[in-house]
Amino acid sequence: MTWFIVVGALIIFFGFATFFGAPYVPSRKRFIESAFEKLYKVTSSDLIVDVGSGDGVVLRMAAKKGARAVGYEINPLLVLISKLVSFRNSKIAVRLANFWQVELPAETTIVYAFAVSRDGKKLKAKMQQEADRLQKSLKLMCYASPLPGKKADATFEAYHLYSFHPLHQSQAQV
Repeated sequence: MTWFIVVGALIIFFGFATFFGAPYVPSRKRFIESAFEKLYKVTSSDLIVDVGSGDGVVLRMAAKKGARAVGYEINPLLVLISKLVSFRNSKIAVRLANFWQVELPAETTIVYAFAVSRDGKKLKAKMQQEADRLQKSLKLMCYASPLPGKKADATFEAYHLYSFHPLHQSQAQV
């Protein structure tokens, strides 16, 4: 009976996350490390936001490079795992939150997203909205699928890097 409850809870947690977000697919450390070296050189002056941070591997890789990192995850189990694994790292914050409903921290320099094909248009709009709100340029690194209708600044293997610049007041009203 206990196993049935545990399996049921896992199905509910992961099903909820899949329905409202994306399914959990862990990122590979060596790929992230290469992208953080060759596509966007992560430094201690960066604050990286991870959309759907899962087990926090991207956050830990960013912190290893000296950056601060904030992860947003809607699966409570993955938030717990991520917090436990990065428990002693003061550069990492993991939040149980829906990325679509939060404002990016003012210090954000780059956002990381895994497989954006389903939500590409929504992500593009959110990034532009945040660049406008913060009145600063932001970078977006996507893995596995490019953003629809936006040309990448650079591409490395399966990663794509984009820039979002704040629109002028006159353009924002059009």
